[in-house]
Order: sequence, then C-alpha cells, then structure tokens
Amino acid sequence: MEEREGEVRWEGLCSRDAAARAAALDTIGQAVLRRSQTIAPAAAVVVPARAADGLPLPAARDGLNEVLVRLLMLSKRCPFPDVREKSEAILGGVQELGIRIPRPLGHGPSRFIPEKETVQVGNEDAMMHTLFADSFATLGRLDNVTLVMVFHPQYLESFLKTQHYLLQMDGPLPLHYRHYIGIMAAARHQCSYLVNLHVNDFLHVGGDPKWLNGLENAPQKLQNLGELNKMLAHRPWLITKEHIEQLLKTEENSWSLAELIHAVVLLTHYHSLASFTFGCGISPEIDCEGGHTFRPPSVSNYCICDITNGYHGVDEIHASPTGSIPVKMKCFSLLFKSTESVCEVEALMEKMKQLQECRDEEEASQEEMATRFEREKRESMFVCSSEDEESAPTRDVSRHFEDTSYGYKDFSRHGMHVPTFRVQDYSWEDHGYSLVNRLYPDVGQLLDEKFHIAYNLTYNTMAMHKDVDTSMLRRAIWNYIHCMFGIRYDDYDYGEINQLLDRSFKVYIKTVVCTPEKTTKRMYDSFWRQFEHSEKVHVNLLLVEARMQAELLYALRAITRYMT
Repeated sequence: MEEREGEVRWEGLCSRDAAARAAALDTIGQAVLRRSQTIAPAAAVVVPARAADGLPLPAARDGLNEVLVRLLMLSKRCPFPDVREKSEAILGGVQELGIRIPRPLGHGPSRFIPEKETVQVGNEDAMMHTLFADSFATLGRLDNVTLVMVFHPQYLESFLKTQHYLLQMDGPLPLHYRHYIGIMAAARHQCSYLVNLHVNDFLHVGGDPKWLNGLENAPQKLQNLGELNKMLAHRPWLITKEHIEQLLKTEENSWSLAELIHAVVLLTHYHSLASFTFGCGISPEIDCEGGHTFRPPSVSNYCICDITNGYHGVDEIHASPTGSIPVKMKCFSLLFKSTESVCEVEALMEKMKQLQECRDEEEASQEEMATRFEREKRESMFVCSSEDEESAPTRDVSRHFEDTSYGYKDFSRHGMHVPTFRVQDYSWEDHGYSLVNRLYPDVGQLLDEKFHIAYNLTYNTMAMHKDVDTSMLRRAIWNYIHCMFGIRYDDYDYGEINQLLDRSFKVYIKTVVCTPEKTTKRMYDSFWRQFEHSEKVHVNLLLVEARMQAELLYALRAITRYMT
C-alpha cells in the first residue's frame, strides 16, 4: 500500500523486543480496522481479488487483500507467538465485519512430507526457535525452505548465515543486482517458488520493476551474464576461460573479477536451491501465488476451484492415480511394501559391510579405478525416468532468461567428448576456496563450512537402525553426483556406487540435480521407502552442496585459467 494515512507498516514485527512488536501490532490492527470499516457496508458478499472473468478487481479492495494475506502468513508462520495470536485476532475482527478473509491452500511446507511430520511453528525446540527468530528478523518471513531444512538445524544455521552474507552484507554487487541474479538463476529451472520470493525482495530493495518484464529490459551487464547462467545450470563442463574473458572485457558493461565471483556464487547457490525446492516438494508460500485463496472451504474442506489448481485433501493426495483400492487390498499392499522396504534397508547395510571387508582385503589398481569411473560416467547417461506423471505446476518464468530450449545434455551424446575433470588437478580445498576468499572475503570460508557440514552430517542411523557408520553411503551419493558432471576422485572406487545406489535412487538423484523441475512425488516416494523424511531431506542437502561445488569447480577453474 502506498504511504498515506492508515498505511500498514510491518518492520516493527521483526523486532526481538516484545514491547516494540506489541506497539507495531496495535498500529497494524488500527490501520486494518479503519480500512475494513470503509468498505464493510459493501462487503456483505465479498468476492476474491479476481472477478469471474479472471481480471483483477479495482485495486483489489484498495490493497486490503494484500494486507490480509500478509496477516494470514504471520498467523501461521511467525516464530513469535504474540504476533501469531494478534494477527489471527485482527483477521477475526475483519471477518466479523462481513469481509471475506483468506485461508491457506495445501498442507504444510512440503507437498511430499505430511504436515504432521514437519516441525510445527510454535512447537520447535530452543535451537530451532533461535534459527527461526534469526531468519524472521533478517527476512521478515519464515519460509517453507527453512521449515523443511530445520530437520537438520546444524546445516540450516550454516545455510542461513551464508545466504544472508551473499544477499545482504557488504559485497561487490548492489543489493538489487543480487536478487535479480537470484531470479535469473531460479528461472533456468522454472522455479517459480524462488522467483516469487526474489521478485518481492528485488522490489523491496528498490529494483526497477521494468527489469521484471524480461531480461532484455535489464542492463546489458546483466544480460551478458545470461550465457554463463545457462551453462552453469545445465552444462558447466563447457565453460572456458574465453567465456570469462568475454564478461571481464566488455568495455562499459564489463564485470570486475570480484563482481564476477559474487555473481557466480549467487548463480550456483540458486541453481542448487532450485534442486532442493523441487527435490523436497516445497509448497508455495502462504502469501504468494498458489499459497492461499479467498474462496470459502466446502463441506469436505476444499472446493472445485482448489481441485482444479491441484490442491486436494490429505486423503486424496495419497490415493492411487488409477482409482480407488479396496481397503483389504490396500492394507495387504502396505504390509508387503513395508516388509519389502525393511529387506531393502537390511540389504543395503549388508552391502556396506561387504564393501568394507573388500576394501580391507584388497585395493583395486589405478587402471581399474579409472575404468570403473568411466563406466559409471557412461552408465549415468542412460539413467532417466520413465515417468509420465506431471511435476508440480509452475507459472511461466521464461522471460527472466534467454534461450529457453537450452537444457541439460549428457556428456557423450552426439559424439561430443568432454575430458574428465580430475579433482587432483583442481579442487575446492586446494584452489577454489582460496580464489573465492581472495576476491570475495569470508565467502570461501562460509561455503567451505557449509560443504563440510553437509558432507559429514550424520546421526549414525539408517531407518530404524542405530549406531551405523553411514560415511560410505554419503560418499557414494556425493561422488555419484560429481561423476555425472565428469568430476573424478582418483582415490575412490566407483564400483561401490552400483552396489549402494539402486536404479530408483539414481533416477531421483539425476532428476533433482540435472532437471529438478521434472521431479515428482512418485520419484521421492520410490527410493528408500523405509527411511525417515528427515533422511530424505538429508539426501537433498548432499545433492544441493555436491551440485553447487561441481558448478563452482568448473567456473572457478575457468577464472583461474583466465588469470594465469
């Protein structure tokens, strides 16, 4: 709402001081009440923000809808109980005036994880509450990514610290450039969830709305980044020092080395975060498109318009796509699957034990290790999903990037050969870390900490088993992702990957990492069926960080070659 009498100001709600929040809530409540009273007489039957013909209503009830949606979000997602309760009370007061208020769509922060199995805001432990409060104070929201990542608080703390530094602390790029680069990166995977968030943030820090009409409306300097964006997202092995030179030597639209490092880290951060968003089925934010409705619930708690938009009741989400299943058959099917899944866990643990014994007895030669890597790299090209199930619907975000036909391509298709990237020749620890830290101080350290936490994170559990060393499994997942990018570790036996990762798991990994927008709930459900959701989220953290590091290695190697 524009600045004027009765304007709603939200900044005070982010304060850690209860008195400051109480004062802000009183002011908000009075402003909303005044606005509501001016339209209440005409609001006995209030329609949503769009009329029957789909066109927006004049000023959406003079901006009131936006305020009500924000209050709905606060009533569900604010870590401060006083804000949640007062926001709900304000909404109740508006409803008593005969004005229709919004309600959430969907069921929790993830479409893949039942809401009752996620951390409920207000029921979090002390460490989680601190993380929630920090995130809310910084961003003014507690987003669904955070509510899913909090399964692993140690990682979330590192992630939030890194993201805050990249977006808000001192750095080579202006704030609006940072959010626009985030939009460009997320749009490469049609990730409307992240695009929505950063469109709002871009405008909040003073970004020019015209840039949002398409990349061609942004400054030439940002347009020039489009080529690097698409290659990093889909085919990072093609990046050369010539691409870097082109960006650094484009006269008045050139990038400095420090700016380019900042941009590269942002691009890789949001490409990998798009993987997490799709891999964990992150739901739209309550206050964003697709996260709420002004339509009343029907008797069964959803109406036909919600079904059309893909929002169903809990029972219906888990129903068979081919129709109803008799209860007895469904129970038998679940019992069979459960037994089969338990066997799956036991078999995986037995394979890990056998591989460890083989390691202790004999070690493969370097030639054999190289052959196994090439075989695994070649086989990874043929891992693809046979699914025809549609992934989550997303709005078109193609205007935020160029060359919409450019996507992931496997290495050796059409006779193209890409040399293997040997970590022994260029690694994050020995080369990338110091380059990033030199040109963008402290970021190398933050990234390094985040990589190590994701790689080493363990609770020594596998499904229902405790005191399990999972390092072999974690390393197989990480190295398989790098193998798909052509990155080889000379000291790793790639024969272990086929022993530890079955086909359904490989399909999920490759889809989430390479074409995340094609990830489906069926894929998520089909691997590690007996494991906890927190363990599947842990897998996604490995995918996020391994993908980000792979992209960074190719980009930083090209920058190093340009500099030398």
